[in-house]
Amino acid sequence: MFDAVKVKNECVAWIRDFFAKNGPDCNAVVGISGGKDSSVVAALCAEALGKDRVVGVLMPCGEQADIDMAKLLVSHLGIESVIVNVKDAVEGIKNAVPFELSTQSLTNLPPRVRMATLYAVSQSKNGRVANTCNLSEDWVGYSTRYGDSVGDFSPCSRLTVAEVKEIGRVLGLPDVLVDKVPIDGLCGKTDEENLGFTYAELDRYIREGVIDDPAKKERIDRLHKQNQFKLELMPVFEPNI
Repeated sequence: MFDAVKVKNECVAWIRDFFAKNGPDCNAVVGISGGKDSSVVAALCAEALGKDRVVGVLMPCGEQADIDMAKLLVSHLGIESVIVNVKDAVEGIKNAVPFELSTQSLTNLPPRVRMATLYAVSQSKNGRVANTCNLSEDWVGYSTRYGDSVGDFSPCSRLTVAEVKEIGRVLGLPDVLVDKVPIDGLCGKTDEENLGFTYAELDRYIREGVIDDPAKKERIDRLHKQNQFKLELMPVFEPNI
């Protein structure tokens, strides 16, 4: 049985320890999308460090239909926030490349620009960038390499979607943020539509090794194997000197 209160308290203590060792006077800089993951990470940081040491960065790419959810989160927590619209930067790169970018390049460009934005804010705000990924997404590679997959510390990357939600409730976050249907923000589909299975199925498989549909098991196993490189350090040549 998952003890959300215990894990929440342990994670808060872990964040405090990280900052004590990696910047006692630094701030946590969190990209705020309006979804459960960034909401929970921001709330954990606010409890660990105090709301005055958390900076939320909202980064729409043009119009963002659910940006009100991101604004609700920063208002609920009472943290400092800044809105940086990344559309011009994304379009500038697209226009500067002297050939047509692939669909995959176009899909992954905004999250990579957002991460560059987070580090720009962080270095100007005496910050450390929070990674907001969870275990379920990481398990099947549902993140962008050098985009939302990176950061300086990661409070939730060993917690499944279901576990992150439980912690969100313990933290007292509004239900509308905890239960918001996850949409990738890139192609407009829900996460589960893109993945081909539900997070409930994936979480059960991760924690219990059980899944009822052989085809979904094969797909999860294949995605997990294909995307392991996203979670590993860059390979380096070791000269025999």
